[in-house]
Amino acid sequence: MGFSLSGGMPLFTLSRLVHFYPRGFVLPFHAADLAHWSVSSLAAWWMAGPGELTPDFLILGVMWYIVFLFSTTCHEGAHSLIAKLGGDSTAFHGGQVTLNPLPHIKREPFGLVVVPILSYFVAHWMIGWASAPYDPAWQQRYPRRAAWMALGGPAANFTLVLLSAVAIRAGIFFHVFAMPDSVSFTQVVQPVGPGLAGFAATFLSIVFVLNLLLGTFNLLPVPPLDGNTGITIFMNGESALRFLNWSRSQGFGMIGLLLAWYVYDKMFPYIFRFALAGLYPGSHWG
Repeated sequence: MGFSLSGGMPLFTLSRLVHFYPRGFVLPFHAADLAHWSVSSLAAWWMAGPGELTPDFLILGVMWYIVFLFSTTCHEGAHSLIAKLGGDSTAFHGGQVTLNPLPHIKREPFGLVVVPILSYFVAHWMIGWASAPYDPAWQQRYPRRAAWMALGGPAANFTLVLLSAVAIRAGIFFHVFAMPDSVSFTQVVQPVGPGLAGFAATFLSIVFVLNLLLGTFNLLPVPPLDGNTGITIFMNGESALRFLNWSRSQGFGMIGLLLAWYVYDKMFPYIFRFALAGLYPGSHWG
């Protein structure tokens, strides 16, 4: 599954929280602040009333949700496809081997519709989750195939990062886009002129950053994230099963998620800078 912040994963998007400049960056968000910030955001939104629902805010929300839904669908579809190729047709028979989001929404309507939309209006960012079914007996028989299945979701996200990067570089080559003076989650590239180019620049920026976040976060080797199963690709069958049975029997689910979020909060600025250096060779982001 996938947190779209997989195996039932939430997806976290940190819209407007990270801003990079050529001389430095500011990350005014920490895992310990999550609960307080969410409650404060709810109170602020409630007191602000409908005046905060500007057209720009609503349009940006639609763009975030489209990217969120498509990215999560690709993530779960990749899990399902690799499982089918490896001999487990559970997700295939459930209709998850598809880029059509409707079967995934039908399986997780709360995580793919209600929570993402509500969290955007309340906290101005999105959290959600999705999952793809698999046969645990198949995993016990073929732990290496299960590891490849787990890695398929993040691989789909990294593919979307690369495709968005190609589109951004193509736009720069044809003088439609330009490298911005500062970078945020919704501005990895900026348009040269007004009009449709601005929409495309924002859309590609969200695709780039959101999938970078999803792909790297889900590789952390803690349950319930994909990395907890994916890391067993480096183990023999007996060791892999012993590791998976141990990690799942300890009740690490929520603890693992909170630990992963705390660690990832410290890691992502460096991951983001590394990705920006690849997108803009020769540039230096503080």
